[in-house]
Amino acid sequence: MIRTKSEAAFERAQKVIPGGVNSPVRAYRGVGGNPPFIARGQGSHIFDIDGNEYIDYVGSWGPLLLGHCHPAIIDAVRQALDTGTSFGAPTEREIDLAERIRDAVPTMEMVRLVNSGTEATMSAIRVARGFTGRDLTVKFEGCYHGHVDSLLVKAGSGLATLGIADTQGVPKGFTDTTLPLPFNSVDAVEAAFRAHGDRIASVIVEPVVGNMGCVPPQPGFLEALREITARHGALLILDEVMTGFRVAYGGAQARFGIRPDMTTLGKVIGGGLPIGAYGGRADIMRSVAPVGPVYQAGTLSGNPLAVAAGLAMLRYLKAHPEVYRELETTSAAIAAAAPAGITVNRVGAMFTWFFTDQPVTDWDSAKRADTARFARFHRRMLEQGIYLPPSQFEAAFVSAAHTAEDIAKTAEAAKSAFDFTA
Repeated sequence: MIRTKSEAAFERAQKVIPGGVNSPVRAYRGVGGNPPFIARGQGSHIFDIDGNEYIDYVGSWGPLLLGHCHPAIIDAVRQALDTGTSFGAPTEREIDLAERIRDAVPTMEMVRLVNSGTEATMSAIRVARGFTGRDLTVKFEGCYHGHVDSLLVKAGSGLATLGIADTQGVPKGFTDTTLPLPFNSVDAVEAAFRAHGDRIASVIVEPVVGNMGCVPPQPGFLEALREITARHGALLILDEVMTGFRVAYGGAQARFGIRPDMTTLGKVIGGGLPIGAYGGRADIMRSVAPVGPVYQAGTLSGNPLAVAAGLAMLRYLKAHPEVYRELETTSAAIAAAAPAGITVNRVGAMFTWFFTDQPVTDWDSAKRADTARFARFHRRMLEQGIYLPPSQFEAAFVSAAHTAEDIAKTAEAAKSAFDFTA
C-alpha cells in the first residue's frame, strides 16, 4: 500500500504534537512503521487519506458497537446540532440517558455523567474514599483505568507498549495509596485485606481486562472480590468503560452475575462521542456534591451532542437484542480464524490473538507473548487491509457491521501473515 500522504502528515504532526499523536499507542511504536491517518469510516471499514481501505477491528477502541456512521447515531447528532452544542446547564436528555443507563445496569441507582472514562474512574475512587473514610485502592496489574495519577501503577496498555514501567510526573505519595495485585489471584486479594483491610476504600477492576489484551476473569474471581470487599466494608468498583454494553446489554456484571457497589462507563454510551459516567448505590452517590461533601464537576459533562449519540445507541441496542447474538456469532468466527500456535482470548465482541502457545490469565502470562512477532504480523495484516490494534497488549473489537465476507478476508490474511512471519 502507498501511504505517501500519511507519511507526510505524520512528519508534520511530530513538529506540533508530542510524538505526532494525541494518545501514545497511536504512534505505532509497538509495531513499527508509521500510522495511517484516517479520513473516514463506513460500517466495518475505514479509509486513510491516501485512499487505502481497511477492515477495522479497533472501532475507536470500542465505542463503535454498530460500526462507523450508523444512521441512527448520525441522525441523532444532526438533530442535536440544531439545538446547540453546549449549555453548561441541565437538559432533559441528560435525565433520559441516566434513566436508560439505570434501567440497563440496575446497580447504578444514581448516575453522574462526565466526559471520559478517565474522569469516571478518577471520580469513582474519590467517592469511594470519601464514603468510606479510607485512603487505599486495590487495583490489578495490567488493568488500565485511565491516566489517573494513583492508578498508573502497573497499568498495562500504552505503558507496556512503550516500555514505561511507571510514568514520570506522578508523586510517590499518590502511588503509595494504590496496592497493585495480580489479576485473577484471590489469594493476593485476601493477603492484601489481611494486611490493610481497615485502610482499603475500594477494589477497582476491569471485569474483563482489555488493556493487557483481552483477559477474562477466571471462574470465581469476581465473586470472590464481591465477597471479600463486602466482608471488610470496602467498595467494589467495576470499571466497565470498555465492557459496558459491549459484552452484554447490562455489561460484564450482567454477563457474570456480579453486583458491584459502583460502576464506571464510557465508550459505547457515547456512540462514538466523548462521554463517561459513574454511578452506584444511592447512599454512596449521595456523597457527591451538591448533595454531599465529595466534589466533582465539569462544564461539558452531559454535553448535548454526546448525550444524543449515547441515547441513540442505547435505544437501538434495547430495541434490537439480536445485535448481541449476531456479535457472539461473528466474534466466535473471527476468534476461530486465528492461526494455530497462538492463544485466543475472547469475551463477547472483544478478542486478542496472543503470540504465545500458553494460556494468558494475568499480566505475567500476557507479557510472555512474542511482541516482536506480533509486530511483524501486524505490519503484514495492515498491508493486506486489516486494521488491528497496534499493540499486543490491546483488545480488538468486532462490530455489528462486520460481515461474513470481512471475516473470511481476515482469516485468509491472518494465515498469510502468520506464515510470512514464521
